Amino acid sequence: MTLSFNPDKYKELLTAYLPKLIKSEAENEQALGIVEDLMHRERTLEEDELYQLLITLIEKFEQEYYQPSQQNNSTSMLLFLLEESERSRDDLVSVLGTENLVDNILNGQEKINTEQARKLGEFFHVESSLFIE
Repeated sequence: MTLSFNPDKYKELLTAYLPKLIKSEAENEQALGIVEDLMHRERTLEEDELYQLLITLIEKFEQEYYQPSQQNNSTSMLLFLLEESERSRDDLVSVLGTENLVDNILNGQEKINTEQARKLGEFFHVESSLFIE
């Protein structure tokens, strides 16, 4: 017996779950919950279609929400590493030289140059390329 896709059943699923573009963390969590439920059971063709749709919507949201923009990538990485390593702005001053420079970099007013990236890489024990845009 060959299974065939039933548009009416799919319409019922769409009506029940109302999938749409995900625009908030709460909506993302809700979609993840549905996907997790569908993941752990044998799905019908219609449920599999809904499953694939939700995964696509989740991936789109997470790429936009969790990926820092290219423009602020090095600053975001620096702030992230600073927080994760429980270091302070003063620690950066000792690495980069001046409070003014550190403030300008953290505020996005100045880009990190190659030499500063090298120093930050050594300081955080990561690749210096993380700080280069």
